[in-house]
Amino acid sequence: MVKGWKDKFEKYVDLNENIFVDMKIRGNAEYDFCCFGVDSEGKLSDDRYMVFYNQKTTPQKEVSITELPDGVRYTLKLSAIPAYINKLVFTVSIDGAQTMGEMENFITKVYQQESQSLELSLTGGDFAKEKAVIAIEIYRKDVWRIGCVAGGFDGGLSALLAHFGGEEVGEGTATGSQVDTAANIPLSQAISEKPAPSMDTAAMSSSPQATDQKEISSPTAAVKVSLEKKLEKAPKLVSLAKPLGVELKKRNLETLVARVGLVIDISGSMTARFKNGTVQEIVNKTLPLAVQFDDDGELDCWYYGTTARRMDSVNLDNYTKAVPKEWKQLMLELGGCNNEPVVLKMVLDTYRDTKLPVYVLFITDGGVSKKSEIQKIITEASKLPIFWQFVGVGGSGYGILEKLDSMKGRYVDNAGFFALDDFKKVSNEELYARILEEFPKWLKAIRDKGMI
Repeated sequence: MVKGWKDKFEKYVDLNENIFVDMKIRGNAEYDFCCFGVDSEGKLSDDRYMVFYNQKTTPQKEVSITELPDGVRYTLKLSAIPAYINKLVFTVSIDGAQTMGEMENFITKVYQQESQSLELSLTGGDFAKEKAVIAIEIYRKDVWRIGCVAGGFDGGLSALLAHFGGEEVGEGTATGSQVDTAANIPLSQAISEKPAPSMDTAAMSSSPQATDQKEISSPTAAVKVSLEKKLEKAPKLVSLAKPLGVELKKRNLETLVARVGLVIDISGSMTARFKNGTVQEIVNKTLPLAVQFDDDGELDCWYYGTTARRMDSVNLDNYTKAVPKEWKQLMLELGGCNNEPVVLKMVLDTYRDTKLPVYVLFITDGGVSKKSEIQKIITEASKLPIFWQFVGVGGSGYGILEKLDSMKGRYVDNAGFFALDDFKKVSNEELYARILEEFPKWLKAIRDKGMI
């Protein structure tokens, strides 16, 4: 590969099999390798797709990193990378006063079989006072493509992070008012808490199979793009970042990866709550949970009455349309009575094979009557990593939902319930505290039982 070269990636690799990217450098400095998974705008909109020594894998291990002598190996599963990650950018930077012009050589190799590899070879003579190099990019443009950048970059890892739209948050940082760091871990902390070098890296084989078990250690520190920054795409929701962040931090949930679902009662008795904006408010306040937790940043959504329907997933671009303009028509189509079992089964089937924990927020104004059917489904679901948080909104007749804490026969306690007189009048602080109250206990229970 030479600077500026680009081609379709499928010419060189099987896109459905593991792909390896080896990066090795020799010089007199301490070098940091990083892969940035960025969106279509070239921004790190999801910090979980920044893979480096303190965050060694993406949520589903689509990209992971292991040590090599003088470098690292990335293992890529391109077919598993979510659609919103548009490009993988592979970089190396210097931690210290040295420059890239002082290095001996830097080799990047892309392959599935080492005998058939793409290679980029650079030396210090290719650079001057730069402190980082962007080596290659693997990106989507109708199909997966690979491009050779081979470009120097002023500044180290912090500068690269800023370039890709990440946020460095340190103690005492302020922008007008004191920055809230409840949903952040300072980058300065993450890049300073490096794992100790392996004592036997020199003896490690360079084969992928030999190094798969020799992963970089994983300190608790990790880079976290703030929830507030993520919500900037939807300015009306930014104020929710702080109260949610506080509750996440209290419960040690800041780095949790989970799927999030929302079920909304659209039976006839909910008419007033659709008219006065309560249902839209429920969507607004649930979506930040999905942005924080969900593996794709989207909120799965169902409406139910006598029958049920799964709607388009809700995200920061379409959330204002999550309550259909013609909601009255949808209410007529789904039927005006409560039938919780039909939607519970639909949700259960959706998440039956998930490998991630699932948080389902279930909204109803009551009229719950099918006790035995609901109890049977919740009991069955207790053997799956699904947590159900039922919330009553200004109604009555919640039936079996009010007795979830004493329900017998479940593998783990997998559901909670509370009722609100008026959803719109509850403070954000109280709301997030209540909807997250039982979730951590359930997480611990399923982890103890090896369910995730």
